[in-house]
Amino acid sequence: MIKLMIVDDEEVERFSMEQILTQGFQDINILQASNGISAIELAKKEAPDVILMDIKMPEMNGMDAIKAIKAIQPTVKFIMVTAYDTFSYAKEAIKLGAKDYILKPSKISEILSTVGEVIELVENERKLLTIKEEQIRQFEQSKRVMERDLVTQLLFDHVHDVHVSMLLELLNLDAPEELFVFLVVLEEDASEHYQTIVEQVKAMDRVFIGSLYKKQLPVIVFRNDQSYRAQMMRIAKELKRLFESKLNVHAMIGVGGVFQQIDQTKQSYREALISAMRAQRNYQVLFHHDLPKSEQHCEKVFDDYISERFFDQVSLGKWEEIKEELTKVIDCYETELMPLNEVEKRLLQLFWVMGRTLEEMNVEIDWEKYSFSSDDYQTLVQEVQLYFDHLNREYKNYYRENEVDSMKKIKHYIMQHSDEDISLERLSEQVQLSPIYISKMFKERLGINYIDFLTECRINKAKQLLSETELSIKSIALETGYQDPNYFGKVFKKFTGLTPKKYREALIHKR
Repeated sequence: MIKLMIVDDEEVERFSMEQILTQGFQDINILQASNGISAIELAKKEAPDVILMDIKMPEMNGMDAIKAIKAIQPTVKFIMVTAYDTFSYAKEAIKLGAKDYILKPSKISEILSTVGEVIELVENERKLLTIKEEQIRQFEQSKRVMERDLVTQLLFDHVHDVHVSMLLELLNLDAPEELFVFLVVLEEDASEHYQTIVEQVKAMDRVFIGSLYKKQLPVIVFRNDQSYRAQMMRIAKELKRLFESKLNVHAMIGVGGVFQQIDQTKQSYREALISAMRAQRNYQVLFHHDLPKSEQHCEKVFDDYISERFFDQVSLGKWEEIKEELTKVIDCYETELMPLNEVEKRLLQLFWVMGRTLEEMNVEIDWEKYSFSSDDYQTLVQEVQLYFDHLNREYKNYYRENEVDSMKKIKHYIMQHSDEDISLERLSEQVQLSPIYISKMFKERLGINYIDFLTECRINKAKQLLSETELSIKSIALETGYQDPNYFGKVFKKFTGLTPKKYREALIHKR
């Protein structure tokens, strides 16, 4: 509904104008003010869309009222109402931003025509504002998808530097000088609270927040001017307050070390996961640097194995290699005469970390239901070997059942939906394979990252639209999945060597 205010010191004029407008327009709410001062107060309270302002009034004239109202309601549209002897003031008012004027006296048809044009202007601006707000909403949603996808790839898979730099630019972030990762491990399913947690963490620091996998939430934190520990403990304190007072969930937090380069994020994440594994109580924040360093040779061997090779072997499903490594570790513990129950405890902690990694990869195989029943080291070795033989079979069966025609389906899906926000998670839902496995398939079978393939599809579509249509560059950007035309132009030039405008001009010259 349009809200219109009539300002005139003559009551007869106000009611006459209201009657004309009420009969001429539907869905219009009319307000009245008898002078400039009352018009200012009413404008503050009601925020009208259109004001019919008489120029010549006592106490405060229409010109001064326009200036005062525009200061508090800059989008309001003014129509000046003036007699012939004050016509020069109407021209001055138009310079101040008034959209039109009505002469006293005027025909009803002229009044309705003038007011109608301004009302149409207001309605068009509302539509444009709605479109703009929707574009902003979609852009923010797109950025959130890209952020989650970037976190997934940084933590679990290699990302080419070009993609990192372009995504950082799109997300309005400079490459960080230092960063670290913390992992929230929740005891309860908190998926319904995910958005609340994200908003809370976003309000505290400059961060990238990953998806909530099962009961784990990874967060990449860009360092600020505080010390590393002070920054993390401030975040942890706010999270504890949120979890305890609002969400009623319990959690532990593992914190990885600080690194200089964004491609070292994976190492910080792994340290955070190991720290979370060692946490013993609710809301405990355990830093990887605080983990006790063992003086025993075999403990060092075990810790080095977890830090250096274990995660990659799990991600790639190399169960035979894991089995061999753990057999050597167990043999080492036996030579040091470490109590068997302590070795079993360390192995179960490792299985926990492995299971969390599989869950984050969205690999649904049975890993959790296990307890040792061995009485000696030889039996323990056999149990561990049987366990990983079982995992190997489960893993192969899982992918054998899900991989049939998956690559073809993924490529077809990307080509059909290239103008949408397509993340690894979304592709994962389409073919029931883990995001990491999909990324791995792209590299092994096509030799490119899936982002390259998606971008190639978008650029090919943009080339077609530039060649076959007269759509604006901005419209083509939206048609091909880019909410930001500037970013679209940079990507297009990177892949073609030309800006979209130059590319279209080159096509015209060839014809």
